[in-house]
Amino acid sequence: MTDHSQSTAAAAEPTGRIVLLTTSHRVAPGVLSWPAWQTLHAADRVLCADPGHPQLPYLREAGVEVEHTAADAHELVAACAGGRTVVVLPGGEGDQRLTDGLARLAGSGRVSMPDLELLPGSYDLPGARLLDLVQVMDRVRRECPWTSRQTHRGLAKYAIEEAYELVEAIEDGDREELREELGDVLLQVVFHARIAEEGVPAGEDGEDGEDDGEALGAFSIDDVAGALVQKLIHRHPHVFGDEQAETPEDVHAHWQRTKAVEKRRESVTDGVPVGQPGLALAAKLAGRARAGGVAVELPRGEGIGYELLELAARAEAEGVDPETALRAAARVYRDAIRAAEGVGAPAR
Repeated sequence: MTDHSQSTAAAAEPTGRIVLLTTSHRVAPGVLSWPAWQTLHAADRVLCADPGHPQLPYLREAGVEVEHTAADAHELVAACAGGRTVVVLPGGEGDQRLTDGLARLAGSGRVSMPDLELLPGSYDLPGARLLDLVQVMDRVRRECPWTSRQTHRGLAKYAIEEAYELVEAIEDGDREELREELGDVLLQVVFHARIAEEGVPAGEDGEDGEDDGEALGAFSIDDVAGALVQKLIHRHPHVFGDEQAETPEDVHAHWQRTKAVEKRRESVTDGVPVGQPGLALAAKLAGRARAGGVAVELPRGEGIGYELLELAARAEAEGVDPETALRAAARVYRDAIRAAEGVGAPAR
C-alpha cells in the first residue's frame, strides 16, 4: 500500500466519541437521565479520576464498569481510535486540565479529533441553589467566630433593616438592587432557621440574661419550608382544591376566613404586631375592623396622634397604604431639601 493510500485509509478511520458526562450535586446520586444511562451502557470505556465520585456505587449497581484513571487529552483521543466511545465522569468542580488539553489538540489541526459531547446526566431543578445556601450557612455557622455566636434576639434588628432596604429597592424600581435585597432578606430566614436547629437546653439563660426555664424546641429550614407549603396549599383551595375564586377579592376573603379558623382568634386585632410603624399599625387595625364587620367609631382626642389615626383609617378605606404614601411624600421633601442645599439627588 502506498503512502497516499495509507494516509487516505487513516483519514477514513472513524475517530470515535468522547462524552463528558456531568451531574448535579444538587440532585440525588443515581438519578440520571435516560440518555445518560443509554450512553453509559453503550460506551466502550467509562473513566473517572475520582474514586469517591458519588455516582460510582449506583453505576456499579447498574452493571456499568468504571475505570479509575485520570487520562489526559492525548490518551483519551487514542482510546477513541476505531470509532470507540469513551465516557468521562468529571468531578464536582469539572476537569479544567482535561478540557483545556482537548481544546489545544482540537485547535492544533494536527490531530483527527473524536466527536466531543457534553452530556448533562442530571439537571438542577428550580430552587436547587437554595440547597447550596443551606449548606453554606451551616458551615459558616459552625466555623465563623462572629456567626457562631449570634442569637435570634441579637439578629432581630437586621431583619427589620433588611426588610426596609427591600422596600426601598422596590420603590426605587432598581431591579439589581431588588435582587440583592431579596437575598439579604432570605439570608435572615436561613440564618434564624439554622440557629433554631440548635434549640436552647432547659435551664439555660435566655438571650436577655434571664433563665427561660424551658427548652426552646429545635426546628430546621425544612420545617419552616414544610409549614409554609402546607399553609399555601390550605389557603389556596381554588388552586389546589375544588373551591372557586373569580376575583382577587374572593381570594382575600377566603384567606381571611381560613386564617380565622386556623388561629382561633378572639378578636380581629389578634395577631396585629403593635411594634410596626404607627401609620401601618393604624391602617392595619382599621382594615381588620372593617373586614370583620366590627362597627366602632374612631377614638377622638386632642393631638396630632388622633389626626394621624383618622388619616390612616381613611387611607386604608380608600385602598391606599398610608405608610407608602407618606414615604413617597417624604422622598419628594428630601429631594427638595437637597435642591435647596445645592446638592444633587442621592445616588440610587
